[in-house]
Amino acid sequence: MSRSPIVIKVGGALLDDAAAMTRLFLSVKEVQKSRPVAVVHGGGPLVETLMASLGLKSTKIDGLRVTPDEHMPYICGALAGSANKQLCAAAIASGLTPVGLSLLDGNMVVCEPLADKYGAVGTPATADASFLKSVLAQSVLPVISSIGSSAQGRLLNINADQAATVIAELLDAELLLLSNVDGVLDGNKALIGELDATRIEEYSAAGVIVDGMKVKVDAALQSANTLSRAVYIASWTADITDILNKNTGTQIIPCETSSLNGVLGDNE
Repeated sequence: MSRSPIVIKVGGALLDDAAAMTRLFLSVKEVQKSRPVAVVHGGGPLVETLMASLGLKSTKIDGLRVTPDEHMPYICGALAGSANKQLCAAAIASGLTPVGLSLLDGNMVVCEPLADKYGAVGTPATADASFLKSVLAQSVLPVISSIGSSAQGRLLNINADQAATVIAELLDAELLLLSNVDGVLDGNKALIGELDATRIEEYSAAGVIVDGMKVKVDAALQSANTLSRAVYIASWTADITDILNKNTGTQIIPCETSSLNGVLGDNE
């Protein structure tokens, strides 16, 4: 089997499903015998709950959460703290050896502010892979939160899909975007095995791919184009080997003519 790494992105909703976390990490443990694995996570639900409990208003522009700098200590606490350590603890319970990281560690990723109107929201770019590769070489599991930093030391909130894409780019890895759905379904609720930009447009126009799934598919297409390789949308309860063998999930195929702009989403 190929030794190329696998990057798995999970949304924050996984934290509310202990059984799914266990299944995922047991699957990771099996795959780790033959290939390095890294997990990248968001934590949107956790952030929303924390913001509400603190009486802090959370607003969005174009679907992207506006993040004032004064909110970053709380968002860092939720993502790099609570979410990250809950996932690490679940990994330990499954017999893995995790190491909790953020995008800003080890000069892996450099981030820049997106635009003033979004506040402390950033865009990531690859920097130096040597630290992360040395971690993977020790057969441990990096669990990476989507918190980054600018070169000037400003903490930045990074979209979790973009965070996973940049880590996959850094490692030349396969990317799996896992959530609580089996993949993309057609009009008859049957799983679609493969989609390219043309078919995504057709299904979207027909009202088959809509709402949250449209955001997910567009983000996956952007990731596929960035990586120049297929990206998988699948369930976090599925066996990772089954996903890679195309027995489940949906492959999103890159297309050179597809736009690489405009899909931001949220740190879900």
